[in-house]
Amino acid sequence: MERRNRSIKALDELKFISYLEEDEKAQRLILWANKYLEKGNINDFDLELKDLESLSELFYSNLEFLNIKKDKTKDELDQSKKLKKFMLNS
Repeated sequence: MERRNRSIKALDELKFISYLEEDEKAQRLILWANKYLEKGNINDFDLELKDLESLSELFYSNLEFLNIKKDKTKDELDQSKKLKKFMLNS
């Protein structure tokens, strides 16, 4: 029962995170993954099929979000480096 309660709590938290603003969402997703996946994996969740499908969809959409966020942050960092280099050369 404890594993089921933990699984439902994880799903509810992931649903909540999906509605947050971009920067906060990214930070909370990292915390969520550390909390629920650090000592196990997604196969350890004890959910009904419809909840498991929902968790799976949220999980993979958030992975895609994090990949896009990572690329966006990398581009911003590259722009900052270029600007810094330009300012130092001026």
